[in-house]
Amino acid sequence: MPLPLTGGTVSGDPGVLVGGIAAWIDSAPLRGLVERFRGRWPTGDLAALLAGLDDFSAAHWDFRGGRERPDAREPALDPSTTRLVSDAATALGLVRAAPPALPRYAHLLVLGGLAHACLRRVAYAAHLLRHGVRVAGEVAVLGSFRPLSAAERSVLADAGVTGADTEVDALDAAVQLAFGVTRPAQEDGVDAGHPHRSWSSRTYRPTGSPPVRVLAAPSSEPQHRRAHTADTQRFWAGHARLSPGDQVLLVTHPIYVPFQHCDALRTLAVPYGSGIDTIGVDPTMPDPVRLPEPTLTPGRYLQEIRSAIRSMRSLHTAL
Repeated sequence: MPLPLTGGTVSGDPGVLVGGIAAWIDSAPLRGLVERFRGRWPTGDLAALLAGLDDFSAAHWDFRGGRERPDAREPALDPSTTRLVSDAATALGLVRAAPPALPRYAHLLVLGGLAHACLRRVAYAAHLLRHGVRVAGEVAVLGSFRPLSAAERSVLADAGVTGADTEVDALDAAVQLAFGVTRPAQEDGVDAGHPHRSWSSRTYRPTGSPPVRVLAAPSSEPQHRRAHTADTQRFWAGHARLSPGDQVLLVTHPIYVPFQHCDALRTLAVPYGSGIDTIGVDPTMPDPVRLPEPTLTPGRYLQEIRSAIRSMRSLHTAL
C-alpha cells in the first residue's frame, strides 16, 4: 500500500495533513534512498526535516536544473540503485494508478502537462464520466500558455491535431476529441501582452456531460516563470464557487500524484475546506489516442520524489 498523503479524499484538517506529511517524509523508503545517495538524515522537527530533504534532493535529485521536464538529464545508476529507486517510487505512491474513491464529486480537474499527457488525461476524464463517475459542477482542464516543443507538436500531429502552439491549445484539442465538441459556448480572457500574465477560459457544453472549461492561468511570478500547477489550481478556484466539504477529483499521471495532490491540498483544501482525491491515468485503459507513453526512468522518479518533498514543504508552511 502507498504511504498516506499520496492521493485520497483528504480535507484541510491541519492535524490530519501534518500527520500525513510526517508519515511520508519520515518513511523507510525515503530514508533508504537518502542513505543510498550517501546523505545524512536531517535532525530536528518536521520543518527542519523538510528543509534538509529539500536541500539534499536539490543536490542529488534535481536533474532539470530549471529546464522543462523533457530536457532533464538522466543519471547513470547501477542496477542495485535502479531497483531501489523503483521500489521506493512504488511505496511512495508514484507508480500505481488508483480508481476514484467516490462515485460523485463536486468538480473534476484535469491537470495539464506535456502534449501526450494533455491528450491522455482528458481522454481518461471522459472515460471516467462515461463509466459512472458523476460530477455536479464542472470539468475544468487546467493549463497555461507554455509554448509546445517541436517534439510535442509532432506527438499531436501523430494524433491528428494540428495548429496547436501552446499547452492550452493541446488541452483544447484534447477536449474536442474526447468530448466530441467543436465550439465553446462561452469564451473569456485577457491578453496582457505576455504569456505569463495572460489568461483565457473556454467553456464547452457536451451533450450528456457536465460543462467542460479549458483554462489557461497566469503566473503568480510572471517576471520569473510560466504558470505552474499550483497557479492553475488557485486560478481555477477563483473562478469556481467552492464550498466547504466539496469533493474535488484531480486527474494527472501516477508519477505526479504525490506532489500535485499536496499542491491541491495547499491551494484548495486548506483555504476552501474541499476534499481532494488525486488519481493517475490508468495505463491499462484502452488508449483512444494511441500514443506511446514516455519511458519513466529512475531519474524521472527521483525528480518527482523531489517535487513531492518541495510540495509537502510548501503545504507544511501554509499550515
